[in-house]
Amino acid sequence: MGTQALNIEIFGADIMCASCVNSPSSKDTYEWLQAAIDRKFPNHQITFTYIDIEQPIENEKQQDIATRIADDEFFYPLVMINDEVIGEGYIQLKPVYAALEKYGYTSEVE
Repeated sequence: MGTQALNIEIFGADIMCASCVNSPSSKDTYEWLQAAIDRKFPNHQITFTYIDIEQPIENEKQQDIATRIADDEFFYPLVMINDEVIGEGYIQLKPVYAALEKYGYTSEVE
């Protein structure tokens, strides 16, 4: 089964989420997630995008998500794959990997 190109967006901010005191920062989560996915799915067709919710955002869809985070609808960091929320706040690999496998990705590490 072929894998499709995916876009993983990580929404976050430099300031830690108040509910996520002992969690890694949004930027650290972005870098960690990218490294973990690169290791587990080395031949992926995935684009990683970090969106700082405290900076101006030109993309209307991304701005809508940033506004929803600001309105406390979501915690950050927020991870989305192709417009589907995969995780928020304290991000774990298992749900992210499960989402990638749903799109046809298989681990070459196993």
